[in-house]
Amino acid sequence: MPEFNAPLRDMRFVLHEVFDAPALWARLPALADSVDAATADAILEEAAKVTSYLIAPLNRSGDEEGAQWADGQVSTPIGFKQAYATYIEGGWVGLSGNADFGGMGMPKMLAVQFEEMLYGANSSFALYSALSSGACLALDAHASDTLKNLYLPPMYEGRWAGSMCLTEAHAGTDLGIIRTRAEPQADGSFSISGSKIFITGGDQDLTENIVHLVLAKLPDAPAGPKGISLFVVPKVLVNVDGSLGQANAVSCGSIEHKMGIKASATCVMNFDGANGWLVGEANKGLAAMFTMMNYERLSIGIQGIGCAEASYQSAVAYARERVQSRAPTGAIAPDKVADPIIVHPDVRRMLLSMKAMTEGGRAFASYVGQQLDLAKFSDDAKERDNAQTLVALLTPVAKAFFTDTGLESCINGQQVFGGHGYIREWGQEQLVRDVRIAQIYEGTNGIQALDLLGRKVLADKGIALRQFTGEIRRFAHQPGAPYSTQLFDAVQRLEDLSDWLQDQAATHRNEVGAASVEYLHLFGYVAYAWLWARMAQVAQQKRGEDEGFYGAKIATADFYIHRLLPRILSLEQSIRAGSASLFGLSAEQF
Repeated sequence: MPEFNAPLRDMRFVLHEVFDAPALWARLPALADSVDAATADAILEEAAKVTSYLIAPLNRSGDEEGAQWADGQVSTPIGFKQAYATYIEGGWVGLSGNADFGGMGMPKMLAVQFEEMLYGANSSFALYSALSSGACLALDAHASDTLKNLYLPPMYEGRWAGSMCLTEAHAGTDLGIIRTRAEPQADGSFSISGSKIFITGGDQDLTENIVHLVLAKLPDAPAGPKGISLFVVPKVLVNVDGSLGQANAVSCGSIEHKMGIKASATCVMNFDGANGWLVGEANKGLAAMFTMMNYERLSIGIQGIGCAEASYQSAVAYARERVQSRAPTGAIAPDKVADPIIVHPDVRRMLLSMKAMTEGGRAFASYVGQQLDLAKFSDDAKERDNAQTLVALLTPVAKAFFTDTGLESCINGQQVFGGHGYIREWGQEQLVRDVRIAQIYEGTNGIQALDLLGRKVLADKGIALRQFTGEIRRFAHQPGAPYSTQLFDAVQRLEDLSDWLQDQAATHRNEVGAASVEYLHLFGYVAYAWLWARMAQVAQQKRGEDEGFYGAKIATADFYIHRLLPRILSLEQSIRAGSASLFGLSAEQF
């Protein structure tokens, strides 16, 4: 069975050496007394033990058994309950949660490393707590003090879980047409009625309560998305003292039978006059829910990185051991009947592509985490605003680019194994199945691309884009900055293309939709080029300390710049070809 080992060395490199996160934390008052380099390393080391030795061993067995539904109750696979009990003892659900309500208050830069470990070890297991963390974030940001005091402590503790109830059978992306209703009651609560589908962790046997965040419409609500409110609806009603009361009118009608993440329960949830309480203001629930959704979008993006890392580890180990044919340059292992396949150029192409994209993604996730920390904790208003602008710009890129390239990496890992990659015991086919959903849920990647180009780039005339590209330009202007020529060229192409699309969109309404996916990918490759240049700069300075690690960083950066970054050339050509060819067929001709 394949093993997963958390990539601690590379995580420390990104946190401490590339971003100097401890120095950032030291200047943010809310973090200065709670976390430093030693604390971060201790947390990462303990997280590595939990994910590698407790959670990862349940990955294949969980996939084989899957979540089960019977008589309205969901049971998780053998070993999940015991592992979850140990998991919450460590306080992992509340790692970055508000310390005022029992969370650990750790920075997001640290939390993204932990989330990657979780997804790399066991995506199904990871989802149960990922939804809880997101629900806590939404409640902390928008709920009343009464609701926060009642729900957040047991949720951060892990005794209660959270879920996000948006989608209905007829309403996926278009939430404005949801039918779930909320009727006011005399005591200030609401009676919630309706059905939701695709609810991750909507029911399970890991926690004593599940706190559902439900989108619904009040009787006098305006039509469309401006008429959506958010409600907290617990599976088990909660008494004023925080103890559990009777069951609420919430039930799980069934669970889905899925391609992957089979140990994660994806539920149909029925609310039959269930008691709920308003979160935030009436008719402004979608904005409140987006607090959770944006958290989950980054988290699901990280699922792409975690699965890719697991696939890479397994593929490298296999490629070093599997012997097949001789190297093109002559025998490398003359004492064996053939050479290890890692000598073959095409195998190296696949492995290096996986390594470059996964480590680039890890750096990008850390950068987004840095901006989230600045937006939340900085005492400088301008710095907070700038960081929030970058978070809004980069979140759709993180969600879609991490997961699109994560699938590509997992397929490469499977391909390295040849026929064995198609066999269950090696684990690669499960990773391909598990990571595939990440491109779909929490807003499909096509929707993320439309959000990036339409709302985040064109809507503000490229101001946020220039803020980001300006940071890349400042780096490239440094004397001796690695790959400065390639960076200047890539950034100029991104900016010029954005300006061209701005002009095109003014008169051709299909251009944004036609260009958006390729545009997001081009954006992602340019961002990774900058981060690889930053990593190469550090590695060049420290190469003498550890040739194995830093030399590999420099070589991988070189591969990325010369073999992967040029993909932006074909993406640009595709975008500039315009939308006309998409509409050359009538609907009947497809």
